[in-house]
Amino acid sequence: NNVIGFAVGAIFVRQAFHGVSKPAAEQMIGEIREAFKMNLQNLSWVDKQTRERAIEKANEISDMIGFPDYILNSEELDKKYEELNITANAYFENNIQVAIYNLKSNLKRLDQPVNKTNWGMTPQTVNAYYTPTKNQIVFPAGILQTPFFDINNPKSLNFGAMGVVMGHELTHAFDDQGREYDKFGNINRWWDAKSIERFNEKAECIANQYSGYKLNGRNLNGKQTLGENIADNGGLKAAYHAYMKTKLDKNADVLKLPGLNLTHPQLFFVSFAQVWCSSTTDETNLLQMEKDPHSPSQFRVIGTLSNMKEFADVFNCKADTRMNPTKKCEVW
Repeated sequence: NNVIGFAVGAIFVRQAFHGVSKPAAEQMIGEIREAFKMNLQNLSWVDKQTRERAIEKANEISDMIGFPDYILNSEELDKKYEELNITANAYFENNIQVAIYNLKSNLKRLDQPVNKTNWGMTPQTVNAYYTPTKNQIVFPAGILQTPFFDINNPKSLNFGAMGVVMGHELTHAFDDQGREYDKFGNINRWWDAKSIERFNEKAECIANQYSGYKLNGRNLNGKQTLGENIADNGGLKAAYHAYMKTKLDKNADVLKLPGLNLTHPQLFFVSFAQVWCSSTTDETNLLQMEKDPHSPSQFRVIGTLSNMKEFADVFNCKADTRMNPTKKCEVW
């Protein structure tokens, strides 16, 4: 994957990636972007000028979905790897050749303009990311499959899983680190001082909330995970609002899923939570709490959902309970 990842990616895309998934995902990210911008309009703590600049930045976020087109062109793919010599049954020599190839590739990029269309992650990778210096979000083909996305799923399931991932990465452009970069990807002070102060107050609420959670008798570090928690909360909100607008405008998800006594808004939240189902050891949990910028999976669910009034509404959660506290934290 680290050596000929895009050649392997071409095989993966041809065999496992549905052609209709890419345009469907592109449409989804567009809908989530619009929902995020609409949420921006409704935030009272952001001043007018900062809000306008934030909307401009959201509009300028470029998205790369699925895979780079050139990998399906055999001639272009061969050209990419023409200087890489691989020999069967020569493991050590192949490693030397790979090191030389990677070094040459990196040297060629020196003094060159930043190529914003360059993919840093292979198509088969199950991940997604935001690059602040490019103001760009990337969703490889590997994540555009079950359990995150399936073209045949109800929209509630796709928006609850993949939609939240998209909203999460988009919100990174406005978290505690991403907000330092302007729409061109340059570090720039584009916020009003008062809005910065209010942002810090909102962010502190998130940090304190997550620091109050305990795992194996140990409190989480809400400051360490702040950026990811802001993205989780903002991404969930944007994805849900985008889903509800799509459901209404396109008359989607009219029929219930058989065997489940759940509405589609409820299924949205179930789909979101299902993504984070996991089984981890105590040692893994300890290491994650010490090093990982993400909260442990169960708190990525509990923390975000307890901040969403819409979740409490669709599941009829009683007021002032764990999943419907009176005090809720919201940044975006």
